Amino acid sequence: MHGFGPRCATAVLAHEGDDLNIPRETYSAIVEQTRAARLASPSLASARSGEKDAALTAMAHALDLHSNAILTANADDVRDARRAAEAGELAAAFVDRLALDEVRLGKMAAALRELVAAPDPVGAEDEAWVRPNGLRVAKRRIPLGVVAIIYEARPNVTSDAAALCIKSGNAVVLKGGSRALRTNRAVVAALREGLATAGLPPDVLQFVDSADRDAIRAVIEQEDYVDLVIPRGGEGLVRYVSQNARVPVIKHYKGVCHVYLDRAADADKAAAIAVNAKVHRPGVCNAMETLLLHADRVSDLLPLVGGRLIGEGVTLHLDARAMEVAAAQPWFTARMCVEARQEDLYAEYLSLDVAVAVVDDFEAAVRHIQTYGSDHTESIVTEDYGAAEAFLNRVNSSVVLVNASTRFADGGQLGLGAEIGISTTKLHAFGPMGLRELTTTKFVIRGDGQVRT
Repeated sequence: MHGFGPRCATAVLAHEGDDLNIPRETYSAIVEQTRAARLASPSLASARSGEKDAALTAMAHALDLHSNAILTANADDVRDARRAAEAGELAAAFVDRLALDEVRLGKMAAALRELVAAPDPVGAEDEAWVRPNGLRVAKRRIPLGVVAIIYEARPNVTSDAAALCIKSGNAVVLKGGSRALRTNRAVVAALREGLATAGLPPDVLQFVDSADRDAIRAVIEQEDYVDLVIPRGGEGLVRYVSQNARVPVIKHYKGVCHVYLDRAADADKAAAIAVNAKVHRPGVCNAMETLLLHADRVSDLLPLVGGRLIGEGVTLHLDARAMEVAAAQPWFTARMCVEARQEDLYAEYLSLDVAVAVVDDFEAAVRHIQTYGSDHTESIVTEDYGAAEAFLNRVNSSVVLVNASTRFADGGQLGLGAEIGISTTKLHAFGPMGLRELTTTKFVIRGDGQVRT
């Protein structure tokens, strides 16, 4: 955890923020918010598990209590977003992600209540040992301090991120997208009321109430008050944050996830896994974006798997060898089967599109993933134990699976409970980040008069 440093907020304002395209008073407010979060964070860090759980329950109740105000604010945001979509400025999927109704809002409150049952990582001692001189050494979990979350359209991220940080003892500064400004304002007001009702300082939850993009920079420059930044959104947002932050960033640029159908793949498993990995939710980061086929199995697997993907409305971007086999199939159409370009192998489509490439052998599959992947999630389909274990050992993405869909790269699916996001940054956390990944460790040493000689 940082100290407060030698500068106060007014001193910071004297020479920082001048290059940002936001009003001076907005920058001043952001500095004061991050400072307030820092000042309030020790109270939360020392709160008992029962106190934090009571706060989560009160926050969930406040969402229910203020549902009309939240839904009214959301209706205004959705109205403006629909107009932008009609003008071609936004995708229709964006509007759907933004929209709330009673069911979605109820799920947001339910997620907070479910988190109450999750184990509190704070205070747990992961390792302990005794030195020859009798010193007892342990590593104890503590909160990170103040976490800033920069995100886009989904209002549920507002409540999820706040709840995860509160449960793990971290103060949190939220900066959501401009399209959800009214909704997030109403959600945060309810959550802060819940915190106050439960007796925790509301200042541990801060919301940057600004639509200006440069407000993001104002947050991520506050190295005296913010310990970690987690951007959640598209590649452009993540790169902007990582390039401008003065604070450590947990990065996840994109999810170019591969499913490799090995020489020893079971055909039925291959088809089921590939279809689920691509079609179940094509617009998420753990969806399959590239299908790799062993050269010895293209003639039997591509007709089966390709046909099922085509049947689900998936467009296949085929390399030359895959195109040769596909062109002879009854399901082949020029509209659904297109020639893959080099850039398609790097693509995160987030849509019903998939790149299809043929590899000569296992080694070529590993090289392909190392060349074109994004360290997110990869899966092998094989009945060969040696190939499966070699894949787990050789492929160092954050999640590596054998005979299972990439869609399992998810905190809830892996038993972590809720997650703050998926990290492809190897330092601190790698993969889905749950409560434990929102903590770090300190050394706790118990002695009985020992002195060093």
